[in-house]
Amino acid sequence: MKHYLYLILQLGRREVLSRYRGTMMGIFWSFLSPIVMLVVYTFVFSVVFKARWGVGGDDKTAFAVNLFAGIIVHGFFAECVSRSPSLMLQYVSYVKRVVFPLWILPPVVVVSALFHTFVSVVVLLVAHAVLYGFVHWQAVFLPVLLLPLILVVLGFSWLLAALGVFIRDISQIMPVIITVLMFMAPVFYPVSALPEAYQGWLYLNPLTPAIEGVRGLLLHGQFPDASLYAIYLALSALWAVLGWAFFERARKGFADVL
Repeated sequence: MKHYLYLILQLGRREVLSRYRGTMMGIFWSFLSPIVMLVVYTFVFSVVFKARWGVGGDDKTAFAVNLFAGIIVHGFFAECVSRSPSLMLQYVSYVKRVVFPLWILPPVVVVSALFHTFVSVVVLLVAHAVLYGFVHWQAVFLPVLLLPLILVVLGFSWLLAALGVFIRDISQIMPVIITVLMFMAPVFYPVSALPEAYQGWLYLNPLTPAIEGVRGLLLHGQFPDASLYAIYLALSALWAVLGWAFFERARKGFADVL
């Protein structure tokens, strides 16, 4: 198992480096992009639209940092599931190798996306320190908080990577689904903005607990409810196992199709 973990980390590292290979600023782009987006969000929503986060809010920058936190979570999910349907097509040479463990390819994409998520989180924390003068110490527990989301994404990545081999239309459908999930999750608004009767339905979106948890932890220093976290973790683990099982079952037919 250690060998597989090492291989996943090395391939993930190569994924990150290859994205910026040949550019003048190299990996610095991974830091510059979220910085630019956070500045744009802050200006547009606090100056142009004068938006406030929640009812009666008077903090001009609260909308920007809350929005950015939601976009970080959604961006991680979107990067993984948008690439997964075409993953086997991208690595056809690996599919032809009988001894290569194909199941590690979706985790490689997840590792690569986690790097960019980490960079965005650092940018958010630095912005919070600049704007408010401190960073909540609870932020060190972010990896634990994100574990259920990582498992959810792994499940989707394995499932979509397998389906993408047989149903090529999935690659065209995913951008629409990703956009729908973004608006049906509390990215641009807090859960409390919805009527109470609809708030529970919002939690059917697997991104909602992660977005609310990240905001609570990083921006308010609040831990999620232990029982809700346990349920989210258990369901996420089950989904990851089901996704992996489907991938392994479908893997036998990859070489015939590709």
